[in-house]
Amino acid sequence: MSKKKKFNITGAHEKHAESSHVHVEEGVRIVVTELYGPDGDNLVGISDADFDGHPAITLRLEAGEQAGLVHISPIHGDPRKAGMTDIPTGTKCTLFCPVSGKPLENAGAADDGTDAEYFALYLTEKLSEGEMVCISNIWGHYHSRVVDNFELISSWADMEEELLPH
Repeated sequence: MSKKKKFNITGAHEKHAESSHVHVEEGVRIVVTELYGPDGDNLVGISDADFDGHPAITLRLEAGEQAGLVHISPIHGDPRKAGMTDIPTGTKCTLFCPVSGKPLENAGAADDGTDAEYFALYLTEKLSEGEMVCISNIWGHYHSRVVDNFELISSWADMEEELLPH
């Protein structure tokens, strides 16, 4: 059961709606339609997994002795996953592009009192830090951000109760 949850859409998406690979549905739901790894490989729709009809984002991860593919929802703020999901909460994961095999690029500390770090996936083939989705490397630490045209579009902060500072 999650104890802390905060999802925020900033409204900045409206300035760039025509050129973005981020769609806001009904003003409350951010859906990522394209997302690129460190070599420019699109990671949306490379598997059969989908969430509410939207193709999943696929990553390869290593978590302790386990390694495999995880398919995550492209809906920002949706914690659903498929594939390799039997990972203990709090496990630090190493995130990879499933196509190139390269590790995702570090985008900095989550800055929330945990040792979580953000890793970058890019909204365009330009692979620009001004157009990216940042995801946490700690299983159960659902912190992420969507940045488009160097502006924060949305952020999601949630974590499993056992990760909260006591």
